[in-house]
Amino acid sequence: MKTQIKIPTVGESITEATISQWMKKNGDMVKRDEVLLMLETDKASVEVVAETAGKLSIAVNEGQTVAIGSVVGEIDSDGVGATASAPAASADVKPAPKPQAPPIPAKGAAPAAAAASGGDKPLSPAVKKLVTENSINTAAVQGTGKDGRLTKGDVLGVMNRGEAQAPAAAAAAPALKVSTPTPLPKAKTQGGGNETTREPMTKIRQTIAKRLVEAQHNAAILTTFNEIDMTNVMALRSKYKDSFEKKHGIKLGFMGFFVKACIEALKAYPKVNAYIEGTDLIYHHYYNIGMAVGTEKGLLVPIIKNAEALSLAEVEMSIKHYADKARDGKISLDDLNNGTFTISNGGVYGSLMSTPILNPPQSGILGLHKIEERPIAVAGKVEIRPMMYVALSYDHRVIDGAQSVGFLVKVKECMEDPARILLEI
Repeated sequence: MKTQIKIPTVGESITEATISQWMKKNGDMVKRDEVLLMLETDKASVEVVAETAGKLSIAVNEGQTVAIGSVVGEIDSDGVGATASAPAASADVKPAPKPQAPPIPAKGAAPAAAAASGGDKPLSPAVKKLVTENSINTAAVQGTGKDGRLTKGDVLGVMNRGEAQAPAAAAAAPALKVSTPTPLPKAKTQGGGNETTREPMTKIRQTIAKRLVEAQHNAAILTTFNEIDMTNVMALRSKYKDSFEKKHGIKLGFMGFFVKACIEALKAYPKVNAYIEGTDLIYHHYYNIGMAVGTEKGLLVPIIKNAEALSLAEVEMSIKHYADKARDGKISLDDLNNGTFTISNGGVYGSLMSTPILNPPQSGILGLHKIEERPIAVAGKVEIRPMMYVALSYDHRVIDGAQSVGFLVKVKECMEDPARILLEI
């Protein structure tokens, strides 16, 4: 019995998907519920599993975009049937022999001296050796020895002065100093300096590009900055990280603190948790915090739903859960929907300062950066403290400058005095 492999419905408004990878090869035997292929839509990656066991026949190759409901292969549960196996390599085809490198010419001997003696005067063995090794034209050198013979000092003097000696045959011609231009260095390339590679954008990358441009065009984006002294929260983390992990089975990071600090700031400045719909402002009375996660396929923003109702440990568990799903390509559409505010941590890549772009239709996004020790003034004294720059990009149509600054100050206060998070003040 043959069972068709069809592209399933993967979400509302999604009409097509791209086959990003076949997990099995053409002709392989597969088991029921085994993952056959990975689909990539404009929002997420989706696994397609086998409905039955049998022999796999692939009809559509990787990289092709197909409509929802299309047949991309079949499974023959009897292990027999038409399977489009790849043609075997011809036994008559032999690899081309490697080209033989041209023979290397024998290294020639050093040129002999243009003249073995100064005129008819013989040279001593030591002088002759210097003349031969340095190609000195003895006819152009005035000897100072007995009967005008060349001495070792005469030859060394020529060498020290750096005088180029013309060959004896051209001794009568006036010496011309010719300047030779320095050759240009040649870049070492892998087969040419003008090579390019064309690669089609994935559905996810196309959507990311489209949304980023829409955000720039459709919102009045401004960014305000502040800096946070991380001393107290780092001390708190260092003190309790071992017992926290032992009790909850999850590491205590800084992101959980930032999520909780943002919730307190969103409560104080509700417009940052709102968005524009037509001519209305829609206020959210819940806090779905998006956590930007970098993956090989691009930036994904899974949502921690109702984060205000979660403990710090539950927030940390949620962050790890969604980060793992995103990097494994198993994020679902529901994981990415209905965010009200986003946090993006460029500090994990070493970023010191940046201006994050809004995640539409949200009105605010907080950018975190690298923690770096810097000298700051504390009670009239200069101290070295672990500091972090933070940036809030916001839609100025919704949020005024005073509100954006106040929001960021609230986050700063909560992080510099973590007890505020617990007390919700």
